[in-house]
Amino acid sequence: MKLLTTSQMRLVEQQADASGLSYAEMMENAGGGLADIIEEEYGYLSEEGILALVGKGNNGGDALVALTYLAENGWRCTAYLAADRPNDPLVTRFRTAGGEILLSGQGTDSELLPNALASHALLLDGLLGTGFQLPLRGALQSLLSNLQSLISNLEPPPTIIAVDCPSGLDCDTGEVASETLAADLTVTMAAAKPGFYRFPGADYVGEIHLAEIGVLDGFQAWEEIRRFVVDEETIANQLPARPRNAHKGTFGTVIAVAGSGNYPGAAKMAGKAAYRVGAGLVTLAVPRPVQTMLAGHFPEATWLPLADEDGCIGVDAADGLQENLERATALLIGPGFGLAETTRQFLARFVTPELPPLVIDADGLKLLAQLPGWPQRLPPSSVLTPHPGEMFVLTGIATATLQADRLAVAERFAREWGHIVVLKGAFTVIAAPFGQTALIPIATSALARAGTGDVLAGMITGLRAQGLSAFDAAVAGAWLHGQAGIHAENSLGNSAAVLAGDVLEGVRELMGMFE
Repeated sequence: MKLLTTSQMRLVEQQADASGLSYAEMMENAGGGLADIIEEEYGYLSEEGILALVGKGNNGGDALVALTYLAENGWRCTAYLAADRPNDPLVTRFRTAGGEILLSGQGTDSELLPNALASHALLLDGLLGTGFQLPLRGALQSLLSNLQSLISNLEPPPTIIAVDCPSGLDCDTGEVASETLAADLTVTMAAAKPGFYRFPGADYVGEIHLAEIGVLDGFQAWEEIRRFVVDEETIANQLPARPRNAHKGTFGTVIAVAGSGNYPGAAKMAGKAAYRVGAGLVTLAVPRPVQTMLAGHFPEATWLPLADEDGCIGVDAADGLQENLERATALLIGPGFGLAETTRQFLARFVTPELPPLVIDADGLKLLAQLPGWPQRLPPSSVLTPHPGEMFVLTGIATATLQADRLAVAERFAREWGHIVVLKGAFTVIAAPFGQTALIPIATSALARAGTGDVLAGMITGLRAQGLSAFDAAVAGAWLHGQAGIHAENSLGNSAAVLAGDVLEGVRELMGMFE
């Protein structure tokens, strides 16, 4: 599913209309798709009925088209016209299909709305479209405020379906009017919008489904869009095949340079994660004391003990590690490093453009930032996996500024550095230097726990080792990681109880989906 700003969507529609796909046809397609989704999700409620809030714009038109299809299929349908639509053929067509029309100001709204809301199971919000910008004023502000009050007193309340976006949500920024009705389901037309994946807007959209407005392939404005939202189909197409006659070499070798005396578990988590996504062999290159601590707890790993200083990777570790890189198909650096000066010096000696395909995480990023010209010292298309705090260390940009436009920040630095940037957090963004950007549509506090980042880094490296491109490995790893967090939360019953090991167990369950 592509991800478009409102101005980009407007340009796509203009080009489509100019090329023969008229606005009327796009509305018909959108409304038909909306009706199909309502039938699929809520068909069992057809007799309990659907009430649509119809504004004067295109969203109101989409709602009327959908209601007409539903009425023709036997649904009990009512349209509340919040604004006059004089001589509108869509209104006439809806009436002909057997739908009921309620006009704002007809009788008293104090009677119309409570009765209508109480007698319909579904509420279709078609008041305001994607072009809305705050603040909300006037009659629509009063109407939405009244609706909020009425709905709060209903038991059960109606299920709310937003047409393209919830009314009162700025689809670019994610800001919302206080009167906005939180949707249970948003049916977005043609593409997702950035405001769906920014807070507070993300709390108002509910589940997101896509309705097509017509075939847009070939229109320049559409083809130029390189942002997309990741889904299960994307991942199914990316994961490597698992031939029956494979051997461990088929699936690559990961070397994970990780751990320190204070953070030994990071190496274990990253290594197990690489195995869980299918890597054939995982070697943990760790300080000698860490290998002593972990060896009995991770029998599947092979080990490369490194020279250490006080439990941290020492400067001389670079020499022994270089001798073992020939067999690596992907290399992970950073989980559990700590910030010792000796480890920084090790990185300064070890990191060169000749390294195997590289993923850098956690303290590895903080130490890397101290090396002059560090982007040029990395192999091409390395994968960097910062959370906002680590991104601040790398860029000097305040975390609040980074978080205000995560898409733009990740894209900017992917271009400047020439590497893949995985900006972690709610709705993780993966940006490539060649312009492609993926958004992971997952935000869960289950992943707000120490060690989950090590799991993600290991997953990305394990996929990279199997031959996926740097971008595809980052996208697949981040999506699977997010889904594993949700799985762990659901299994345990709440997000507070989730540990990184539970996320790792969730990865095992998820990988079974793709066999």
